[in-house]
Amino acid sequence: MGDLFTDVHQRASTSGGSQVRTSIVHRQTKETKVTVEINLDGQGDCTCQTGIPFLDHMLHQLSSHGLLDLGIQAEGDLEIDDHHTNEDVGITLGQAFTKALGDRKGIMRFGHFVAPLDESLVEVVLDFSGRPHLNYGLQIPTQRVGTYDTQLVQEFFRAFVNHAQLTLHIRQLDGINSHHIIEATFKAFARAIRMAITIDPRRAHTIPSSKGVL
Repeated sequence: MGDLFTDVHQRASTSGGSQVRTSIVHRQTKETKVTVEINLDGQGDCTCQTGIPFLDHMLHQLSSHGLLDLGIQAEGDLEIDDHHTNEDVGITLGQAFTKALGDRKGIMRFGHFVAPLDESLVEVVLDFSGRPHLNYGLQIPTQRVGTYDTQLVQEFFRAFVNHAQLTLHIRQLDGINSHHIIEATFKAFARAIRMAITIDPRRAHTIPSSKGVL
């Protein structure tokens, strides 16, 4: 994954040396080993190998539509089930966001997007508030998409929210196809994140809170 960040810094230097917000986080337990590299000011480059194909597909949506350069490598006890790996990827990705954002100075902070995918329509509203909270309103009609347990969608977002320290509301406005509902969610999530972490030129050097801290 080092090649991803080499390319990132080369692009920054050739575009006038603009500062990029990047981080690398490693997490290892008796159940999993996860490494996440992220560039918040990327172009949507993604190399994700979690051992869970559907999760990789969703992480590619996050990277592409959020314009995040994302590298994730995960090894876990998949012989048991996908739960530990899915959750620990969410935890480590959330930690990588927190590290890359730093004191969150200058960010727009709030993000909102409604994404359709055929018959499905999902709304995501979020706030990088420093206060973890998840309102999860998906009603996924099947237990599995391929081999992926759809209960793990909520577990992924809960893990991410707790470690990225943001408020996240997910509302399903329409949808009957499980794959479409989940993919619309990740696309809306990506675009809402993209909005929230964008630097506001009117307050680029201040923290977007009346309290002065997030």
